[in-house]
Amino acid sequence: MTARPRVAVLDYGIGNLRSAQKALERVGADAVLTQDATVVSAADAVVLPGVGAFGACMDALRDVQLETVTHDAVASGVPFLGICVGMQMLFDGSEEDPDARGLGIIPGQVKWIPSSVQRPQMQWNQLNIRRDEPMFSDLGEHPWMYFVHSLHGVPTDSDCVTATVQYGDTLNVAFRKGNVFATQFHPEKSATAGLGLLHNFVASVKS
Repeated sequence: MTARPRVAVLDYGIGNLRSAQKALERVGADAVLTQDATVVSAADAVVLPGVGAFGACMDALRDVQLETVTHDAVASGVPFLGICVGMQMLFDGSEEDPDARGLGIIPGQVKWIPSSVQRPQMQWNQLNIRRDEPMFSDLGEHPWMYFVHSLHGVPTDSDCVTATVQYGDTLNVAFRKGNVFATQFHPEKSATAGLGLLHNFVASVKS
């Protein structure tokens, strides 16, 4: 019997981190919430979830000494997934908290969505997939995902963008940079398509 891949979900005390853990378990991972650098370094894959304000999340990550741990996980080459504000934290900074420094893993800024539409976008929306991306395998051409956000990532290198949605403008909602994949939407709250994406993430772990 093949062992379940060990996935470390970074636990910095903000948001419903357990929902991501439970969804990963449902699709075949041995997922554990942790602040332990040793556990993270031994994991087969790492997930950074997040909800709330950019600056508060960055402060919380640093307060539990997970900033360097996050960089080390990315540098190790294991599959790494950022979700919602966890995705935003991978950027250099955010217009939401201009004085807060992000992780700088995806060069670029997180910017407000247009003021002409309701903020936050709190709804299901259909992805426009821009290029081949293993995380979208078998999800269909325009999968529906669930969003709760007022900002979106604008990377320096637009080739990092793997999916967009239309909401007042074209919003960037999924990104790939090396072993890092990140989504503005919540796959753990996105029913069959979201679980399919998480299944693809777990399947990407090298045995």
